[in-house]
Amino acid sequence: MLTRLLVTIVAVLAVMAAPAAQQPSQPAQPAQQPSQPPPPAPRGEPGAAPTQGQPPAFRAGVDIVSLNVTVTDSAGRYVTDLSEADFQVFESGAKQALTVFNRRENPIALSLLLDSSASMEYKLPTLQAAASNFVQRLKPHDIAEVVDFDGGVTVRQAFTSNHAELERGIQQMSAGGSTALHNAIYTALKGLKKLQVPSSDEETRRQALIVFSDGQDTSSLVTFEDVLDLAKRSETAIYTIGLRDPHDQARGFSSAEFVLRQLALETGGRSFFPSNISDLSTVYGQIADELSNQYSIGYVSSNQKRDGAWRPIVVQVTRQNLTTRTKKGYFAPSASSR
Repeated sequence: MLTRLLVTIVAVLAVMAAPAAQQPSQPAQPAQQPSQPPPPAPRGEPGAAPTQGQPPAFRAGVDIVSLNVTVTDSAGRYVTDLSEADFQVFESGAKQALTVFNRRENPIALSLLLDSSASMEYKLPTLQAAASNFVQRLKPHDIAEVVDFDGGVTVRQAFTSNHAELERGIQQMSAGGSTALHNAIYTALKGLKKLQVPSSDEETRRQALIVFSDGQDTSSLVTFEDVLDLAKRSETAIYTIGLRDPHDQARGFSSAEFVLRQLALETGGRSFFPSNISDLSTVYGQIADELSNQYSIGYVSSNQKRDGAWRPIVVQVTRQNLTTRTKKGYFAPSASSR
């Protein structure tokens, strides 16, 4: 009896399982995923559309026009308490928006260019003392080189922040030969242009050239026009010192004075014409004071043409009875400089 019951149960279970075995297997359907938009292009890359409500980012390598500006009052005293809002910059007559403003004293890369021609034989010790005193006023992060010139150009000490080494370079000078003033300035400007020495805080290092001469150029192969063009294309402020010969005053405005004045005027520097060699320490002291009391400002030009054209610059301040001094302009980038 029990055996018959078990057989009956097995038969019933087989009949119940048959329909399920006859069903064809269905492939599993993947869960439907919502469509995803392509990831946006990184900001600042070519072809990337700005996110709505956000301004487009600047591309890397935007050209910043950098200016070192000296501001003085009617008595010639340096004015150092101005704010960014006090400055107005005009390029080719169009007002520009400042993107850089700094009242701190950025480090300097400076070329000290000294005349050692034959006419300096009896004046050289006084010049060396004045130049050495100037070196002692350089700040720890400043760097300088010592270059002397007669008929040739000699680097007595390459760029360094070591004051003792700079003074040794100054003392190595000896007088003799002709005066190749243009060659010397051209060589120094080229050297400063190649200089790639970042400061400790990664700020732009200001460039300056201080040139002393006691006479006219007599032996340069480089023309004044070549020197002036290179100066206007550089980022270097040129400070010139022309020692006047008391016996030469009757000649009036000499060609040497014109060269020195023009180079200083175009680059935002300053020219000095002492009558006595003993005044040199005072002159070098005035230059050191000016380099310590400048504003560093900059802007991205609203004129984005890369035409290599000369663009004049005017810097004004809103406070009354103040005078500004900076370079007269710059050459725009050219298409080939991309």
